[in-house]
Amino acid sequence: MGYPKDLLSSRSIIEHGKYALIAPEGLVNNVIPGFENCIISIMGSPKLGASFVDYVVTMQNGGKNSEGFGGQEDVETFVYVIDGKIKATAGEQEFVLEESGYLYCPPGTKMYLENQWGGDSKLFLYKQKYRPLEGRKPWVYSDHANKIDYRNYDDMHNVNIKDLLPADLDFDMNFHILSFDPAACHPFIETHVQEHGAYLLSGEGMYNLDNQWVPVKKGDYIFMGPYVHQAAYAVGRENLTYVYSKDCNRDAAL
Repeated sequence: MGYPKDLLSSRSIIEHGKYALIAPEGLVNNVIPGFENCIISIMGSPKLGASFVDYVVTMQNGGKNSEGFGGQEDVETFVYVIDGKIKATAGEQEFVLEESGYLYCPPGTKMYLENQWGGDSKLFLYKQKYRPLEGRKPWVYSDHANKIDYRNYDDMHNVNIKDLLPADLDFDMNFHILSFDPAACHPFIETHVQEHGAYLLSGEGMYNLDNQWVPVKKGDYIFMGPYVHQAAYAVGRENLTYVYSKDCNRDAAL
């Protein structure tokens, strides 16, 4: 990176247990055993206050995770391809995932990833402990978000959403893509028990985090903890779009 060319500053904001905006220019590389030829940054994690762990992974030429990811009896995993092309393996199943491709692995199933691109492949990677429900069990699931139609969000024609996983009680979480047309916004400032980890795929906007308006843009990561005020509106000439996780389909634990 060389010597700095200006005063040291950062757009990142960290409020432990509540919310965080992590800008890409401040990321550092974390060494994760089993990942080879990969640049990995740990984003949301229990140290920040999240119940899950999010990563942004750049798989370089020959990049792979030879030891697998997840696979514990109580851990589920998910990968979303931001850019590039990878081979993803879940048990005996193999998938070729290009931009917007994704794979969910249920507890007990290891996820193997390998770069299939001449250049870098960029991934949004996730894991969390699965909350079991008697008589229910999730399954391996894969698709490409670009093949899924948007639907209106809360009957708003200028805000649209996609569900990436089945809306089924077997799953205790989901991933969504939310997209705001320029000048569009949430219908209200939300306050809810669910938490989110979000990666911004395109655009620019202003995000309300705990009633603080924060500028955000493509490449940023946002953690939103339970009950934190949250809402967004898009600015600029292109849609503000992000992929994000959401815990669902379970009662609150005592």
